[in-house]
Amino acid sequence: MIRKLDKLYEGKAKVVYKTSDPDKLILHFKDKVTAFDGLKEEERKGKGILNNLISSLLFEILESKGIKTHYIRRLSDREMLVWKAERFLVEVVVRNVAAGSLVKRLDFKEGEFLKTPLVEFFYKSDKLKDPLICRSHIKLMNLAPEEAISFMEETALKVNSVLKDILKERNLLLVDFKLEFGKLPNNSVIVIDEISPDSMRIWDKKTGEKLDKDRFRYNLGDLLEGYRKILERIS
Repeated sequence: MIRKLDKLYEGKAKVVYKTSDPDKLILHFKDKVTAFDGLKEEERKGKGILNNLISSLLFEILESKGIKTHYIRRLSDREMLVWKAERFLVEVVVRNVAAGSLVKRLDFKEGEFLKTPLVEFFYKSDKLKDPLICRSHIKLMNLAPEEAISFMEETALKVNSVLKDILKERNLLLVDFKLEFGKLPNNSVIVIDEISPDSMRIWDKKTGEKLDKDRFRYNLGDLLEGYRKILERIS
């Protein structure tokens, strides 16, 4: 029986707890929702439950396809048990459709389908507002082992292929998403953190309705309604 011990870390959306097993952690999903580097912040009751349920389902799908993650099992509505991993300070973003910062940085129109999936790296730093970086930056700053960089990119594209197909079957369009990676004690690299509408853009394939955190960012409708629609379709 795993026992929850002291709080290890608290972020914007989750609290991480130590457990009676030193190799395992518990993630507790909070109801707080933030945007624009914390400039916009609110509590939305039940949001943490939805993110935990959606993340658990998507992690289980990835594991069934041979993609290794830190997910072990869901413990309750708000908590999941995960393997403890050394986090890389790199966010890997995969884009299928132009949206968000890509539209601001480059000559793309929102909703424009990309010819091929685009993989981008960002430095995970609140102080610097998660700037866009390249492979050379990752090596220079020692943000991840050199051999892990290609693995992260390849794995992100595999995740994209799996999730895109799953969501397409449910009339959902995977616009883009963010992944984080970490290293286990045996040096194997795995997907960590969460995979939820907080870290993905998902649109209704027929209507174009935005069902993710952009609803909160840009006041496009009830946030929880969008998250519930995603959960209902993938359950």
